[in-house]
Order: sequence, then structure tokens, then C-alpha cells
Amino acid sequence: VKDDSKRGHYRDKIKGYMDRAEQIKAHVNQLKEDGKYHEQIRIAEDATGYSYDALFKPYISSLLTEVWVEDPYIRHTHQLYNFLRFCEMLLKASCKVKNIHLLTTQDEADSRQQSSALAELKESLSAQGVTLDLQYSSTIHDREIRFDNGWIIKIGRGLDYFKRPKV
Repeated sequence: VKDDSKRGHYRDKIKGYMDRAEQIKAHVNQLKEDGKYHEQIRIAEDATGYSYDALFKPYISSLLTEVWVEDPYIRHTHQLYNFLRFCEMLLKASCKVKNIHLLTTQDEADSRQQSSALAELKESLSAQGVTLDLQYSSTIHDREIRFDNGWIIKIGRGLDYFKRPKV
């Protein structure tokens, strides 16, 4: 734009939009601090692009040291792999996770396989300086992930939102 009056008008408009964006950003940050921020992500059937990195990284900060996972369905092989991938994502993130707490149900059909896999994961995490605290409950149903930086993630299908591999 060569006309100085138009250029000034557009510059003022852009400044107004930028100021408003900064106000909205400050407002959202305040809501986050107050624990009143809510975001919902729906994953459609056969959707792609929803890796653990894509979903959880926005809530992981350098202050994160402890994570609580409540998921009654960390029992079968593919579910155990999902939990393993979640733990790997935490270790690769820019945080300093030292404790991961898992509350799940015991596999009544094959508790030996579940216990063995979780014991192996516990040993592997320990070698990385991370403690895995395992607890079992026969009464849990809801699934959630809590970070000690204040974020609570209610995850409807738990970590098991990927389709089960075909055998």
C-alpha cells in the first residue's frame, strides 16, 4: 500500500488485533492458573495424527516430575505397549519425570503376563532414574492422567485409543 493514510489505518487495525490476541492469551493463562481452563479433543473413528506426543506434549512442562495414570485397562499386550509408549514419550519430553504412578486392574485371565510385563517396564524405567509405582484396584472405572504441574487429563478411552492390532 502506497497511500500513507491507508497504511496508517491498516497498521492501527493490525495493532488492535495483536493487542486483543495478547489480552486473550493472558486471560487463558489466568484461567489455566486458576484451574478453570477446559479443552476437549474428540478423536473420530479411524482418525490419524493423534500420537501421545501430539496430545500430551502441550501439557508437559520442564517442571513436571510426577505423573499419575489411572486406567483400568492396562492388561492385554497392546494395552501394555500403549502404556510403554506413554512412558517413553515422558522420558523423551523436556521434563524431569522421576515418578510414574499406575493404578489399574489386575488381568483375571492372565495376571502372570501382565505382572511380568509391568515388572520389566518398572526395571527399565528404574535404569533411567524413574520410579514406577504399581497399584491394582478392582473398583476403578474412570480414566485420567494427572501431572504434578497442575494438569488433569480426563481421557475417555484411556491410553487405549489406538485400534487393537489385527493378529
